[in-house]
Amino acid sequence: MNHFIDDDRAAVTRHLVPEDQRLAVTASLFGPHFPLQIEPVVYAIADRMADDYCGGYWQFYTLSNAGFYLAPDEDRSFEIKCQNYFNGTLSAGALGIVCCLYAYSHLSFQGDFDFSRLCAKHYHLLRSYAMGHAEVAAILGATD
Repeated sequence: MNHFIDDDRAAVTRHLVPEDQRLAVTASLFGPHFPLQIEPVVYAIADRMADDYCGGYWQFYTLSNAGFYLAPDEDRSFEIKCQNYFNGTLSAGALGIVCCLYAYSHLSFQGDFDFSRLCAKHYHLLRSYAMGHAEVAAILGATD
């Protein structure tokens, strides 16, 4: 079975990672790469992409297909400008998805083969979740 192909038969669902499990979950998924590489890249992308993003607390989510993403813990939308010339509005959740997709893609081209493969895998797992998201058109516009 190829886990990189979108499977329309089963909807991918998200699950909020409880506060006391965040370190254990990210360590089990990414090891030391999460705090040292993934997390800072995600935040930097959000900062560049959304002028009205000013930092803050982010929630962590695991996905039913074994994927993972994080998103700002805010109940508002963000105006974004992407390098592919997409401009639009995204909810905080969709912004998190887009920033994680960008980060996974970027990091999948790094030198460490195992880490690169892991990032590529998480890109495709998260993209499968995004295909069922209410803001899928904007997410795809921002990432394609």
